[in-house]
Amino acid sequence: MWQGWPIERVLILFTGLAFILIAVQVTLFHSRQNFRHWAMWVPVIELPVFAVTAIVLSFVNAGWLRWLFALMMIVGMGGGVYGAYLHTAGVKQRVGGFSQSQNFLVGPPVILPLLITAIAALGLLALFWG
Repeated sequence: MWQGWPIERVLILFTGLAFILIAVQVTLFHSRQNFRHWAMWVPVIELPVFAVTAIVLSFVNAGWLRWLFALMMIVGMGGGVYGAYLHTAGVKQRVGGFSQSQNFLVGPPVILPLLITAIAALGLLALFWG
C-alpha cells in the first residue's frame, strides 16, 4: 500500500491522466482519417488501457500491477516510435514529401506518437525511481 503521495505516485497518476488526454486527441485525428490503416486502431485501444492501469496503480500499489504497468509502458514506448515512423512515412507520401514544410503542418503529426513514447518513459521512470 502507498504511504502518502510521494513524487513517484504523483507521476504515475499524471501519466494516467496524460494518456487520457492523448487518447482523446489521437482518436479525433484517426477518426478524421477514417482509420485508413490498421495501426491507427492501436493507440485508440491501448491508450485508455494504459490510462486506467496507471490510475489504478496510483491508488493500489500491488506488485503484479506494477509489472503489468511496466510491460505496458515498454509497449507504449515501442508503439510511439513505430507511430512516429508511420507518421513520417505519411508525410513523405504527400505531394512534395519532405521538401514541402506544409506537409508537416497538415500531414500526420510526427511528434504526437513521440509524446506517447515520452509519457510512457516518464511512467517507467516514476515506477522504478529510487
